[in-house]
Amino acid sequence: MFAAERRQLILEMVRANGAVSLRELARVVQTSEVTVRRDVRALEAEGLLDRRHGGAVLPGGFTRESGFPQKSHLATAEKTAIADLAAGLVEEGEAIVVGAGTTTQELARRLARVPGLTVVTNSLLVAQALAHANRVEVVMTGGTLRGSNYALVGSGAEQSLQGLRVSRAFLSGSGLTAERGLSTSNMLSASVDRALVQAAAEVVVLADHTKLGSDTMFQTVPTDLITRLVTDEPPGHDERAATELQALADQGVQIAVAGAGSGSAPAEALPPGRQPRRDMPLPGQRRTRGGPGQPGSQQLRSAAALAEQGQGPGDRARVADLRRR
Repeated sequence: MFAAERRQLILEMVRANGAVSLRELARVVQTSEVTVRRDVRALEAEGLLDRRHGGAVLPGGFTRESGFPQKSHLATAEKTAIADLAAGLVEEGEAIVVGAGTTTQELARRLARVPGLTVVTNSLLVAQALAHANRVEVVMTGGTLRGSNYALVGSGAEQSLQGLRVSRAFLSGSGLTAERGLSTSNMLSASVDRALVQAAAEVVVLADHTKLGSDTMFQTVPTDLITRLVTDEPPGHDERAATELQALADQGVQIAVAGAGSGSAPAEALPPGRQPRRDMPLPGQRRTRGGPGQPGSQQLRSAAALAEQGQGPGDRARVADLRRR
């Protein structure tokens, strides 16, 4: 493929998706990331797109939000590795909240195997992934459906979360920086994510390396409220992502890095002497209690009902009684 053809295809992908990683561009145009980076630099000089560490976005500063069909095909290997690692944090009988996103959807697919779990979510995709899971209760928020990411948003979603308290929140977003924390491109989504954070004792952010250093319009979780970050291993040349990881670790965020090609195995992301803290337990074989004969009917109830009771049905949900920060 000639350079002009490559650059035209790159431009079409960015216009269609809003943001595309260098890995994905290199895969589609069937060339190296070094060549793609050179093409992106040339297109930026013409004012046709903006470079971001690890990718390219539409020109004009903050990126617009891509729809679900576009997001679902971006960084799929990275999202799988992140979901594998994050799933190891969840224990039997916990009550957690899971926000909307393609990475959290991958996490939900793995949570279907955790017995006695209660998952509160505003995402139809998360709920669908857990719909047939035995001994997992799904609690949906209220709200108005936002079709671009299949999430419930608005005052109805926020009000249904009032008074709720769970052990952890798992969230993703459009960008993550040490200076500003997690952010997203949509105001309604940001507002619901903030309500999810208020309901949790700990906040776990799931973000692939292309989001590190990107800053979008609406802040959802400031850095000082992020307990853990689960991410993938940045490319060796992506010094900016490594620097951002170190800055997050310096502010007390626990970092876990998953190798995109090795399932849930951890991988080193920073050069020697600049390693982030890795306090987060790594996933292993989970022991399951009980047998197949235990009751496992799936229930869908409102979050408001769960908050009024303070716990899930049958005392299965272990709700953390911790002070808000």
